[in-house]
Amino acid sequence: MKIAVIGGGPGGYVAALKAAMLGADVTVIEKRRVGGTCLNVGCIPTKALLASSSMLMNIKEAKDFGINIDGEVKADFSAIMNRKDKIVNQLITGIEFLFEKRGINLVNGFGKLLDKNNIEVTKEDGTKEIINADKIILANGSVPIVPPMFPYDGEVVITSDEVLGLKELPESVLIVGGGVIGCEIGQFLRSLGTEVTIVEMNEQLLPFEDKDVAKQLQRQFKKDKIKVLTGIGVQACEVVGNAVVATLSNGKQVKAQYGLVAVGRKPNLSNSGVEELGIEMERGKIIVNENLETNIEGIYAIGDLINTPFLAHVASKEGIVAVENALGKSKTVNYTAIPRCVYTEPEVAAVGKTEKELQAQAQEYHVGQFDFRALGKAQAIGHFQGFIKILADKNDKIIGASIVGPHATDLLTELSLAVHLGLTVEQVGDVIHAHPTLSEGIMEALHDVHGECVHAAPKLAKA
Repeated sequence: MKIAVIGGGPGGYVAALKAAMLGADVTVIEKRRVGGTCLNVGCIPTKALLASSSMLMNIKEAKDFGINIDGEVKADFSAIMNRKDKIVNQLITGIEFLFEKRGINLVNGFGKLLDKNNIEVTKEDGTKEIINADKIILANGSVPIVPPMFPYDGEVVITSDEVLGLKELPESVLIVGGGVIGCEIGQFLRSLGTEVTIVEMNEQLLPFEDKDVAKQLQRQFKKDKIKVLTGIGVQACEVVGNAVVATLSNGKQVKAQYGLVAVGRKPNLSNSGVEELGIEMERGKIIVNENLETNIEGIYAIGDLINTPFLAHVASKEGIVAVENALGKSKTVNYTAIPRCVYTEPEVAAVGKTEKELQAQAQEYHVGQFDFRALGKAQAIGHFQGFIKILADKNDKIIGASIVGPHATDLLTELSLAVHLGLTVEQVGDVIHAHPTLSEGIMEALHDVHGECVHAAPKLAKA
């Protein structure tokens, strides 16, 4: 069985490796380097940068831990970016090594569908090659959305693609969009000294999370002296000299050295051959069935091309399922427990339902919450801002959770497992959690659902 994968991102390369493991003859078509947005200009490089800013903050706070550091502590922007590049290159090399060991054929070029079995690949030098396959996995990924009002030039008005390649630390930046990208990049740049303004049309940062979650992050941003303007849009934007000038919906203007447009992403389907082949689409996304197959038999679509969350781990899971189905199985993806992670300080992590979703659906639910401040481990490490919140339905089943605080993205796994398996508050809360750990907070929050948290003050009865 010949399988061709268009796109070498976290959906495409995982699909290719899985297909090779299952005995298929696999070809991956990738215009740039393998790893996609996530590895090259997304998840991994941003986390590398945030690790550097976190180290800087730890050093600056060392005195609070009884450690005296003599001399000035300074960040070397070039060294930080070089470290990021080194990490990215190591991981790309690792994927290429796995491709070689699994016998995967990597073709560098732009892939365009010709029909259900053939892909035209245009190489960098302009030459073309036809790749034939029995089954095709579309994993083209996504590109940043840039509304027409922004004079995008990739130099002054930029997207997440360009911001991670800056050669010098900006003096100031206007970030349009207070989602994951805007918050992570904004806090990183601010920690190094950049003047940062974030403008978000919605009433809060991280619009898809609960208000109490966003409030914690906004409180930290205030301490960081990041200017956050919520409930305000951008009416006009222009480049004046070497600066961006944005006119906001409240009539005020913001001027900055750079304008970072971080309002979302869209499927990367330009000149892909999808429409010409008659693959069904809706609102710019490919329609697939529960097996991730399009209306054209033998062609599957995954990741940012379809109407599922634009997350690397979702794309990877879909890649595995699509390949298994292409090779004769009938698998589906369970989307009940998709982790949502933001790597700011404090970290934000969530899974399943939010309170505002449940309220909009008029669904009965119960809440348990515990503050990190009350945990011995959190106090010991000096990171105690935030809380753990757990949502349970009327049958005691855990249906959602949010964590704001230290190592939130790692702590979330226990609750993701609980939501995925449909476990109850009683079942998970009965598990003995090690002391002293941050994960104790999960146990305490679970106990709080039923008012049984021994480390919390009694709740006052409502009048």
